[in-house]
Amino acid sequence: MFLTEILPALRQAAVRLVLPLAVVYGAMVGLGLLVTKVLDDRWPLTVENTVNQALIIERGGTSDTVSEFTSAIGSTPVIIAMTAVIAIALVLITRRWREPLFLAGAVGAQALVFLFTTLAIDRQRPAVEQLDSAPPTSSFPSGHTSAAVALYCAIALLLAVRARRTPVKVAWWTLLVAVPVGVALARLYRGMHHPTDVLGSFINAGCCVAIMARGVLDRTVRWGRDHVPGGRRRPQPVRQASRV
Repeated sequence: MFLTEILPALRQAAVRLVLPLAVVYGAMVGLGLLVTKVLDDRWPLTVENTVNQALIIERGGTSDTVSEFTSAIGSTPVIIAMTAVIAIALVLITRRWREPLFLAGAVGAQALVFLFTTLAIDRQRPAVEQLDSAPPTSSFPSGHTSAAVALYCAIALLLAVRARRTPVKVAWWTLLVAVPVGVALARLYRGMHHPTDVLGSFINAGCCVAIMARGVLDRTVRWGRDHVPGGRRRPQPVRQASRV
C-alpha cells in the first residue's frame, strides 16, 4: 500500500523537478565552460575587466558601507534565516504546505546547482582589490546573487499571485527584484565577481524558481493518487449497493 502511494509521487518529482534541475545544471556548466575556456580572452568578456576597474574608482566612504550591507543580504546565514522565518510564517498564515515548500525548494535548488557548478568550473576572482575575503568556491557563478534572486523572486511570485490588481503585482515584482539587483551590484563593486558571474546567477536562480513553481505551486499536480495537499487522505467515494 505504501509503495503504491509513494511511487507516483517519486515519478512526479523526477519528471517535474529532478530532470529540469539537471538540465539547468548542465546549462550552467556549459555557460561556465564557454566563459572560462572559449571566450576567456575574447570580446565581449574583455569588457568585464573595464567594468571591474571602473567600479574601483567609485569606492570610498558611504559607498563601501552601503555595498557591505547590501552584499550581506545575500550571504548564506542571512538567506537561511530569512527563508526559515518566512516559510514558518507562511505555514502559520496559510495553513498550507505548498507555499513554504516552494520557497524553501527554490532557495535549496539554486544552492545545489550553484555548488555543483562551482565544483565543475574553476574561475578566478577579478584582478582587482577585493573588499571581502574570497570564499573557496569558484567565482562563477555568484552565490550571494543566486541566493538573493531565488529568495526574493519567490516571495515576489507568492505575493503577486495573491494580488488582484495588476499595478500591485508590478509593484511587488519591482520592489523585490530590486533586492537581488542591488546584491549583484554590491558584489561587483566589492570586486568579488565578474559581470558574467552575476548574470549566470540570475539564470540559475530564475530557472530554479520557475521549476519549483511549476512543480509545487501548480494545483493540478497531485503528489500521490490518494492524498490531497496537506497530507490528509482523500475521501473515498461511497459506493451504493446495487439493487436486485
